Amino acid sequence: MERDDAELILNASRRLLREIVSRNKVEIDDIASVLFSVTPDLSAAFPALGVREMGWTDVPMLHCSEINVPGSLTKVIRVLLHVNSGLTPAQIQHVYLEGAVVLRPDLVN
Repeated sequence: MERDDAELILNASRRLLREIVSRNKVEIDDIASVLFSVTPDLSAAFPALGVREMGWTDVPMLHCSEINVPGSLTKVIRVLLHVNSGLTPAQIQHVYLEGAVVLRPDLVN
């Protein structure tokens, strides 16, 4: 993400959730909860707002801010979905977009 901008945060959140749901063939009704974390340099909007606008009104969501560690990535949104599924951990496709791909280059297609 290039700057701390509400619309960029909301769009990035939507894109990330769409990718996770699509790649893992997750049904919205199977999502138990969503945990967002953002780097300290993102404060213009809560990521869940963009997801709520997608119609995820019954899914509990929580936000937290990450600690500021020297040398860590900036302007990053992370999400952890708690999903009721039959997938094993090895079957789950983890999603890293844009600059976050450096965190797990082994998982990038």
